[in-house]
Amino acid sequence: MSTIQKFKLGNQGLIVPNIGLGCMGMTQIAGMDIYGKADETEAIATIHRSLELGGNFLDTADLYGPLFNERLIAKAIKGNRNAYTIATKFGYEIDDNEQLTWQFNGKKEYVKKAVERSLKNLGTDYIDLYYLHRLDPNTPIEETVQAMSDLVKEGKIGYIGLSEVSSETIRKAHQIHPLTAVQTEYSLFERSVEESGILDTLKELGIGFVAYSPLGRGFISGDIKSPDDFPDNDFRKSIPRFQGAQFQKNMELVKEIEKLAEEKQITASQLALSWIASKNILAIPGTKRVKYVEQNIAAAQMILTEDEMKRLENIIPLGTITGARYDEANMAGIDQ
Repeated sequence: MSTIQKFKLGNQGLIVPNIGLGCMGMTQIAGMDIYGKADETEAIATIHRSLELGGNFLDTADLYGPLFNERLIAKAIKGNRNAYTIATKFGYEIDDNEQLTWQFNGKKEYVKKAVERSLKNLGTDYIDLYYLHRLDPNTPIEETVQAMSDLVKEGKIGYIGLSEVSSETIRKAHQIHPLTAVQTEYSLFERSVEESGILDTLKELGIGFVAYSPLGRGFISGDIKSPDDFPDNDFRKSIPRFQGAQFQKNMELVKEIEKLAEEKQITASQLALSWIASKNILAIPGTKRVKYVEQNIAAAQMILTEDEMKRLENIIPLGTITGARYDEANMAGIDQ
């Protein structure tokens, strides 16, 4: 396996491997399985194997669990904290009983409370990259980012990020404190950040882009043949993209991706990840299995030719309807 490539995420100095590890699926969220059942021992082994291969960027959030995911990562990194780059998020409000209120909270006091809780749960005294998970519609972004900027000055966080925000919000935030990264769903199935001009805004301002769900929430892996393949408490059952006629249309697109992958003698998942890596975007595919983290890291080292990129993008051209990426309630939380 070739050595993992590294690059600058944004212009503020953060160096990252060209693929990260999304840890969300390693624990439940509010009693719901994310991409099937997780096993703690295997999840920790996956984190360790990723590090062995140079994949030291871990993405988590206080929402995941809530809080259990950060605690799992604390176990995995214990005694070796400085070898990892840790990104976590706040903004989904969690009360003092560790329960989700399902409100968004970006108030100054909550920022300080959330970071202290995450530091404790991660077993560390600093967080490399700290994101606002969702915009709080009742709090000016300037207030939230100013509070995050104070945390940088205090040495509690290294760099600031936002998740699922519009170009307008990015510009306002960036004036208060330079942003390092914006994280949004992005895959061959989900390219709204291109259509809305967000990627252009990031490029103009020198802010990095982090792509979550780069495999279309498991669509591109080809493991799911029917909506009936999901267990009852799998959250994907609520997503329009995975329902009815839209599911079948999307499966046809997956078959075309698979044909191109076969030509290159790699998996469809690897092709989708190498497509993102070829754009100098940091993908954070979620996995909790050693086998897949090895495949994913290998994929990010394969850079596609311009012709291969065009062929792949022509399968699902910009503007193709693939179905909404969340149910209505969760779409309402995205700053568009």
